Amino acid sequence: MHTLMVADDHPLFREAIAAVIEAGLPDSRLLEAESLDQALRHAAACTELDLVLLDLGLPDASGLEGLRALRAAHPWLPVAILSADQERRTILDALDLGAVGYIPKSTPRRDLLAALAQLLEGQVYLPPEIMRRPAVPHASPATAGMPTPAPRFAELTDKQLEVLLRLSRGASNKVIARELDIAETTVKTHVSAILRKLGVSGRVQAILAANDADLEALLAERQGPSR
Repeated sequence: MHTLMVADDHPLFREAIAAVIEAGLPDSRLLEAESLDQALRHAAACTELDLVLLDLGLPDASGLEGLRALRAAHPWLPVAILSADQERRTILDALDLGAVGYIPKSTPRRDLLAALAQLLEGQVYLPPEIMRRPAVPHASPATAGMPTPAPRFAELTDKQLEVLLRLSRGASNKVIARELDIAETTVKTHVSAILRKLGVSGRVQAILAANDADLEALLAERQGPSR
């Protein structure tokens, strides 16, 4: 059984999330908070929380302040953002601050359940339709001090670059496996190798690093002109 918390000041939205979770994850328990203060108190009282779904518009927290506060108080607690803001810049900033995912409030019910399952499996969820947009320059504290992109990615094989490209666009292990016609266990092996070669501790840092480089151009350069 999983324990989740949704922190949002709109009762109707909390009810909608509760209905989705009850139908799709029937063995799960859901806590509700209408403010950051209440979310912090729930997090302190419940040691079995598996995931927090955090709105960026709480009455006592502006923008990413709520994420900063939750991460400072409970650094090991997975927090995903639920927001109407669909700017890629906001998503990357949330990842910088330690979010494990970003779910637009416009996400259809089926995709929301898939996103929750992905997050509860320890993966990162990002909205593919947004992450497919052209990368934006991003000076990330999470990747500060690392080598420049070219040397970092030079050690990756072509297949690992393809896995990372899809990972940076929000694809799950299952989707990556299907698109590359490989086993899901092979995807996990590639991800482990990517993290080791990039010198990062998790998928979030790898995604942030990937945003600093044009992986498609790097793959095209390696593969040469099409014949």
